[in-house]
Amino acid sequence: MRFLYLILFLAGIGLPCGLLSAAGKIPVVVITDLYHPYQDPGDNLDLLNGFSLSDVDLKAVILDITDSFRKDTADHPTLWKDPRGPREAGIIPIMQLNYIFNLQVRFAIGPMKLMQSENDKMTDTPGFFQGVELFMDILRQADKPVEVLSFGSARVIAVAYNRAPELLKKKIKRIHLSAGTAAPDYEMGSDAGANMIPGGEWNVALDVFAFTRLLRSPLPIALYACAGKDGGFIKSTNNTYWQLKDMSFLKEMHPQLQCYIDFAFDKKQRTDFLKAMDKGSPYNENIKIQFDTFHVWESAIWLEVTNRKLVKDPAGNYKLVREKELKHSDTILESGLRPCRFSEIRNDGRFIFEYVNHPSNTSIYYRADPEENEAALNVVIPELFKSYSPN
Repeated sequence: MRFLYLILFLAGIGLPCGLLSAAGKIPVVVITDLYHPYQDPGDNLDLLNGFSLSDVDLKAVILDITDSFRKDTADHPTLWKDPRGPREAGIIPIMQLNYIFNLQVRFAIGPMKLMQSENDKMTDTPGFFQGVELFMDILRQADKPVEVLSFGSARVIAVAYNRAPELLKKKIKRIHLSAGTAAPDYEMGSDAGANMIPGGEWNVALDVFAFTRLLRSPLPIALYACAGKDGGFIKSTNNTYWQLKDMSFLKEMHPQLQCYIDFAFDKKQRTDFLKAMDKGSPYNENIKIQFDTFHVWESAIWLEVTNRKLVKDPAGNYKLVREKELKHSDTILESGLRPCRFSEIRNDGRFIFEYVNHPSNTSIYYRADPEENEAALNVVIPELFKSYSPN
């Protein structure tokens, strides 16, 4: 049988994903609005988690691209007219990571246009853009429910649900949705720009119908709000934003991962984008790190999906440990998902939620002390990235 599998693989026929799933690992699909050159460099850094975490079985990366931002100057109907284009779907970063880690993680591009209604199946999407089809294919072939991580619009998931609702109900363990504004009673705060866009937050405004479709669906939703009352760059109890205050840890990362990050952060346009991954340790060769500090929203999702906990030991040191590695002397920093219900969901993507004291299909991220949460992440996340190695 093993010989048959080898012949099929070499012949390019392939096997169902369930037959190849890594024992004991967490099956994950990442949906990300990753571009090259970048729009948000955090997308490039974040994707390292999917390829590097030893307990993650990365099934696919779906590129959630919006056509407006591929242009010289973006023309999205409600978002910033970004003049830093053109850019393309982040195929190059994915190929670089596949090359570095000697993998063949599947990828595809989702529909680039906005949904026209909550029930839009987008059947008129050109055939090249197979992101929805790949997503459903991964679910069909999965031998256990899949964790779905969404960093961008929710378009791919919403369209897949419109096409095959029972498939998604059966094969998704949870949708970890990085989007939205967690603000009491739709309260608007100090960020005038956020107040002007649908949902008060970028990922919602990318495709409002996609976001409201998921929140109104029966699917298992874990919401990690990017923004609070005062926008996406202010820490609050229910949003995930924090600032990485020192990027010098990049100098201690694996040389190929330094090359990957430098290529992205420097917006390089080299044709030898794979060979460029073998150029040594750029940040140790007097090359200045492109960012002194870094905006981050994604960390909470990866910690939750992989059951990692932020803790403080008796000496006051912050650590990141798997749940099974907890010691009695560790103090867990209170954060994670809390069961909730969305009591109101407006058509513009704003919502009101309420915590509940019983199991629920919906939950929202919570951290008791945003300042200590940020302090701890500034210690443990650089150490996590330094531990990543393709070897």
